[in-house]
Amino acid sequence: MNDNLFNELLASTQQMDEIVRGERQPSRETFVAAVQVKAIRKKTKLTQAAFANLIDVQLGTLRNWEQGRREPTGPAKALLRAIERDPEHVIAALN
Repeated sequence: MNDNLFNELLASTQQMDEIVRGERQPSRETFVAAVQVKAIRKKTKLTQAAFANLIDVQLGTLRNWEQGRREPTGPAKALLRAIERDPEHVIAALN
């Protein structure tokens, strides 16, 4: 790894530590509430089982999201946001 990439990586991990300690505000933060997950799914008119299959997650995982026991992270959160914004095209692309 070249020095520039290493220094950027090191700086980003130091910033992450500052955010975790409350010394710095995150530049962006995304939150998908349980109610939103259910609303997003209902917007698609799909059952829990069909929606879970569509986005390739376990049915139990989707239920946990919808009931607020867990929160989607990473790619799942991004996919849910995309479905929320343009369900027709995203669902077509996933099928």
